[in-house]
Amino acid sequence: MRHLFNKLPASVAVALTVTGLSLPMPARAQTYSIDCAILLCLSGGWPASVPCARARAEFIRRITPWPVEPPLQIWRCPMGASYESDRPLNSAGRIFEAFYQTDSRRPLQSLQVHDLVPTDQALRLVQDRADIDISGPEFNFVRSIRVFDVRYARQHESGRDGDCNRSATVVLGTYGTQGDFSWQRSSITALPEAHVGLERWGEHCPGIYHRSVFVDWRDYDGNYGFEQVNY
Repeated sequence: MRHLFNKLPASVAVALTVTGLSLPMPARAQTYSIDCAILLCLSGGWPASVPCARARAEFIRRITPWPVEPPLQIWRCPMGASYESDRPLNSAGRIFEAFYQTDSRRPLQSLQVHDLVPTDQALRLVQDRADIDISGPEFNFVRSIRVFDVRYARQHESGRDGDCNRSATVVLGTYGTQGDFSWQRSSITALPEAHVGLERWGEHCPGIYHRSVFVDWRDYDGNYGFEQVNY
C-alpha cells in the first residue's frame, strides 16, 4: 500500500495517510461514492476509521442474502473521466484522484462534465467496469476478490438402503481484468480452507444442511482476509 501512496499527487497525499488511510473530514464522508471508499479501504487492509468501517459494512451487506451482489461495484466509483487520448494514464494515482482535484481538493462528484474533460475530447461511456484502465498489477487486489455462494449443500443417509445422498449448488463470483463481475458454477471442493460448516462433507455420512456466502480477498500488500455469512 505504501508503494501506491508514493504515486499520489502531493495534495492528495496530504489528505490521506498510509497508516490510517484517513479519508477526508467527517463532514464530507457522504459526498463520495461508497464504492470509492470500499476500493481505498480494501486496498489498505481495512484500516481502523469511521469511513472504512462504513465501507466494510456495505461490502458485507452486499453478500448477505438475498440477493447476493458484487461486494465492490467499481463501476460506481468515478476514478476520473475516461476519454480518448494518445497518452497513457497513471492508473494507480487515479484511485485517489477520484476524491480530489489536485488544485482545489473538491470531490469530483461535485464537478460538471465540462470541468473534467476538455471540450475537444469525447467521453467514452463505461458500463459495469472501471472507467480507467486497471489492468496493471497495482489493481490485483480488485481481481483477488472471490465470492462463493453456497446456495444449497445437503448430505444425509438414505432411509431405505443406507446410501449417502449428497447434493449441492455452489457458484463463484470473480472480477475480470477491468473490474467486471461475473458468476460461474463451482463446487464444495473449491471452497477455501477458511470456510467453515462443510468440513465433514464426504466423510462417512453425517447429516449436513448448509447455506452460506463466503468472500475472500488480498489487499494491496497481499494480506489475506475473508468474511462468511451463514443463512
